[in-house]
Amino acid sequence: MPSFTLPRTARITRITRAHKVATAVLVAAGATTALAVTAEPSSAQAASAHAPATVKKVSANGMPAAVQAKGDAPKAEHPAIESVAAQVKVTDTAKQAHAMKQAHTVKQAANRSTERKAQPKEYANNLDGWIREALDIMKAKGIPGSYEGLHRNIMRESSGNPNAVNDWDINAINGIPSKGLLQVIQPTFDTYHVAGTADKLTDPVANITAAANYAADRYGSIDNVNSAY
Repeated sequence: MPSFTLPRTARITRITRAHKVATAVLVAAGATTALAVTAEPSSAQAASAHAPATVKKVSANGMPAAVQAKGDAPKAEHPAIESVAAQVKVTDTAKQAHAMKQAHTVKQAANRSTERKAQPKEYANNLDGWIREALDIMKAKGIPGSYEGLHRNIMRESSGNPNAVNDWDINAINGIPSKGLLQVIQPTFDTYHVAGTADKLTDPVANITAAANYAADRYGSIDNVNSAY
C-alpha cells in the first residue's frame, strides 16, 4: 500500500487536537480524583470515625457506675447522730451502774438481815425482859400464853421476885416449897421443864416457861389461871 503523509499543518493540527482531547481527558480525570480525595476523610479523621466508642459502665438500676459507687460509699455520720449515739451510750452505762448499785444495796441489806438473824436477840434483865424472852420460847415450842396472862399471875404469886420462896403452904410442909416468879415446885419443874432454858428452878425464864407449859397441860393456857394452881 503506498505511503501517505499528511501535510505538516495537518499533522500539527491533528496532534494538537488529539493532545487537546487527551488533556481534556486528563483534566477530567484529575478533577474526579480531586473530588474523590476531597470527599474522602483524612486518615486521622477516618481512624477517629472508625475508633470504637467509649462505653460507660452502667449499674443494675441504670445509674452510671461512678454515681452508683459514690452512692454505695459509706457516709460519714452526721454530728447530731453521733451526739445522740453518745448520749444513748452514756445512758446505758448509767443504767448499768444504777442496776449494779441497787444489786449491791440489796445484797448488803440481805447480809445485814442474815447477821441480825444469826445474832441472838437481846432482852432486858428485868421482869419485862424475862416475860418477853419466855414468850418467844413458848411461841417456838407451841406453848400458849400471853404477856398479860403471864404478868398477872407472876404479880399474884411472887410480886415479880424471881427468888421468892413459899415456906408456909402444904408444899413447904412436905419439904418441896414453891419457888420463883410463878411459884413452881421442883417435881413440876422437872416434868415440864422446856428444853433450851436453864436447868434451874429459880431462873426467871426457865421458871416462867415451865409454869406456862404445866398450865397449858392442866388449864389450856396460863391465861386461864386466876388463882392458885
